[in-house]
Amino acid sequence: MGVPSTFNAVIGFNYPLVAQVPPCPLLLKNFTPLHWASSARTKYIVCCQIAIIIFQLSQASQLTPHIHLAVKPTISFITIGVDDLERSVTFYRDGLGLATKGIVGTEFENGAVAFFSLQPGLKLALWPRKSLAADSGVPLQPPSATEFALAHNVGSCAEVDALLIQARGAGAKIVKPAETTFYGGYAGYFQDPDGHLWEIAFNPTSAALG
Repeated sequence: MGVPSTFNAVIGFNYPLVAQVPPCPLLLKNFTPLHWASSARTKYIVCCQIAIIIFQLSQASQLTPHIHLAVKPTISFITIGVDDLERSVTFYRDGLGLATKGIVGTEFENGAVAFFSLQPGLKLALWPRKSLAADSGVPLQPPSATEFALAHNVGSCAEVDALLIQARGAGAKIVKPAETTFYGGYAGYFQDPDGHLWEIAFNPTSAALG
């Protein structure tokens, strides 16, 4: 008989039936103070307690030791490694006009970092490459411009041109002048002082992307 059915059977016992349960030597040994054969009520209580313990143990044995947590579809920080933190802060703060409190965490080893507020719940972090390498445990590697790209969508082709001009004036390198895209939009690319790619785009169909 399985444990759940045993549990149900025991819980379903009434006193007359329990009174017919024969004494068990093991129970008599472990529950001598209860005088196992003294009353049906005692048998009922002990049987219920044992059945509950067995049932709980059987349930516990079926629990997986690993907890699976689904990743929420949100990003809190975008951290990019830089070679010269002060130069990068100047570019993003003064050149692109992003809001920041400046460099913080200088009192800690590998702690100097700058945060820029983007949309609600999302910040851009500038962190020296060597600090990011030390924190992650990944050896410092040569930078690559094609590892990822950040994109900023605007509302018109004229805004794309204006932002690319602004970025170039702040020290960015225009790697691809704005042009009509295959999806019917208009976009261009620049690299920040550390070579990170930014796409400035007007996408008239962006609402359909969800």
